[in-house]
Amino acid sequence: MQEFIFRNPTKLIFGKGQLERLKEEVPRYGKKVLLVYGGGSIKRNGLYEEVMKILGNIGAEVIELPGVEPNPRVSTVRKGVDICKREGVEFLLAVGGGSVIDCTKAIAAGAKFDGDPWEFITKKAPVTGALPFGVVLTLAATGSEMNSGSVITNWETKEKYGWGSPFTFPQFSILDPTYTMTVPKDHTVYGIVDMMSHVFEQYFHHTPNTPLQDRMCEAVLKTVIETAPKLINDLENYELRETIMYSGTIALNGFLQMGVRGDWATHNIEHAVSAVYDIPHAGGLAILFPNWMKHVLDENVSRFAQLAVRVFDVDPAGKSERDVALEGIERLREFWSSLGAPSRLADYGIGEENLELMADKAMAFGEFGRFKTLNRDDVLAILRASL
Repeated sequence: MQEFIFRNPTKLIFGKGQLERLKEEVPRYGKKVLLVYGGGSIKRNGLYEEVMKILGNIGAEVIELPGVEPNPRVSTVRKGVDICKREGVEFLLAVGGGSVIDCTKAIAAGAKFDGDPWEFITKKAPVTGALPFGVVLTLAATGSEMNSGSVITNWETKEKYGWGSPFTFPQFSILDPTYTMTVPKDHTVYGIVDMMSHVFEQYFHHTPNTPLQDRMCEAVLKTVIETAPKLINDLENYELRETIMYSGTIALNGFLQMGVRGDWATHNIEHAVSAVYDIPHAGGLAILFPNWMKHVLDENVSRFAQLAVRVFDVDPAGKSERDVALEGIERLREFWSSLGAPSRLADYGIGEENLELMADKAMAFGEFGRFKTLNRDDVLAILRASL
């Protein structure tokens, strides 16, 4: 394995009834709070009222920023930054899923930045600091509640990029599975695809001697595969929600990537697709990932065969290693389809008309991918296979 230094400063507060911990956590950072949330589901399920009551009881002065988009916009980030600077905000509280958290991270960093936030999102300038922020998670998916990464879209220029900074770890994240029980089936499925994709991005590498990392990745995948079909047929089952919620956090809090450097090419391609078409991020991943796998298979057939046997229970008897690997990829596609995830870009009405544009967007920073370095022709081939 590779040399590594690990640090994750986020305090994870997990379990039923943990929302009350806001009383202890928020006052550590100040009384002027920017509350960031999305399209209103937290008002429908009662969480908004509970959060506001707790903040009111501790004497917090709350300013609200609602309406964060599913693919959060830099325009919303700019709005939040302006509020923070104008009102002297001391602390931000993200109540929602990964999009709300990602937007909050960019606002927190932008509040301490002299220029436009798009400068550090596009890596043209470093993040120099960030306001402290906390999280109340309502959707198991991205892992953003316990990492420093964020993805922001510029809808005007049709660009979408991932970025991150040591300054943008949440101070704390409260994860009560109760608040995910009203998440509808389609968004539950998207969350499952997203967390599995995060594991795949870390699993496909060429670093030798990673038996523990491999088994940890495989354990998360197996757990999600065993739990997901039960959950989509029993959406209000607390124990199933609990398992999926914890899996989503472990999938991308840094634990699985110690000593390895993952690929992340599929995410880069999907960002280009959803920058142009504004489709659900995990929907794009469900379409692209099996096709990326087939495209890069020959980089390390043994690794794909290992995944097939250990995670998808493919019987290798009498089969070539390549046939085992291909069967594993097909079982992944079948599993995601069985949950109701999309399998073709056509499922979102996407045809050939913008393939070249999406390839250009994906290549914005040059060739990419660590498992196999992809060029523009590779990207086009994966997109065409996904039609």
